[in-house]
Amino acid sequence: MSSQYDRLLKLEELASGHQIELTVEQVRSIEKANPCYKERHIESSRLGELLSQPARRSGGDTFYVGHLKGVGKVYLQAVIDSYCSYAFGYLHTGKLPDHSVSVVYNHVVPQYQSWNLTLNAVLTDNGREYCGNSNHPYEMFLELADIEHRKTKVRHPQTNGFVERFNRTVLNEFFRPNFRTKMYESIAALQKYLDKWLKEYNEQRPHQGYRNMGKRPVERIYEYLKNVSVEG
Repeated sequence: MSSQYDRLLKLEELASGHQIELTVEQVRSIEKANPCYKERHIESSRLGELLSQPARRSGGDTFYVGHLKGVGKVYLQAVIDSYCSYAFGYLHTGKLPDHSVSVVYNHVVPQYQSWNLTLNAVLTDNGREYCGNSNHPYEMFLELADIEHRKTKVRHPQTNGFVERFNRTVLNEFFRPNFRTKMYESIAALQKYLDKWLKEYNEQRPHQGYRNMGKRPVERIYEYLKNVSVEG
């Protein structure tokens, strides 16, 4: 075979036919060789190096969760660590920058402080929830917190692709089933059940794919903190 790409294709073919079992390194190499990889995936080498905060679903608008009687429209702000897919979620009733700031300030930053880790950068789209002039609340907060603000390519939301998968997961596994079986009278009640689901997502559910390779996000966090402690 004339190229590494051809050899990787052959390995993938053999594995799909159950003729061989791929190693972790081979799986990573195959995924990286995929022409869609650079557009679909983002990577980080350490916890807190790059977080993604999508407000939008693939349709382009803020992540609309549903309508609660007496409350109105409900939206989701999510933040996911690209190192291990650990996720945070905050429900709100508007599309203001203050809501984008709230989840980072009240939930994300305190959690990383408890791990004694530094937040390096956050990746968002170019929506008004995140971008604006020098007085924009979200932009100001990140600057004051010394967190770099990175943005996806205009009209290329797939550069934040792994977050799109989280959006589909929380929609299909939490919001749709819960709205079919339960009545929520307040956003606080819905948030309580979302927090419970996120705890399971982060601490109990194995995550497949090249990031976690079947490990739970919290497992990867413990491994990382242990390694940092040993190196220190």
